[in-house]
Amino acid sequence: MKRIAVIGAILEKPQTSQRAFNETVAQYKRLIKGRMGIPFDEEDTAVIALTLQGDLDEINALTGKLGNLPHVTVKTAVSGSSKVEPGHV
Repeated sequence: MKRIAVIGAILEKPQTSQRAFNETVAQYKRLIKGRMGIPFDEEDTAVIALTLQGDLDEINALTGKLGNLPHVTVKTAVSGSSKVEPGHV
């Protein structure tokens, strides 16, 4: 069952973590529906939000890989499903 998810990531010292972050995200580009990044140059930090749709295993795999990168913190919110169940609005 496909789910919709948002991954929020904080990259501390983005000059050292951004390349690995982008390479990891590129491996899952088929899932990505949107991406927003905001640099906080004075704090040497970047915030990135990814919106995606995929199987829960795929979402968890991407979240896990991103969370294992040095200087990267991630949190994920996942929908119950991408389809409305019969009898629910």
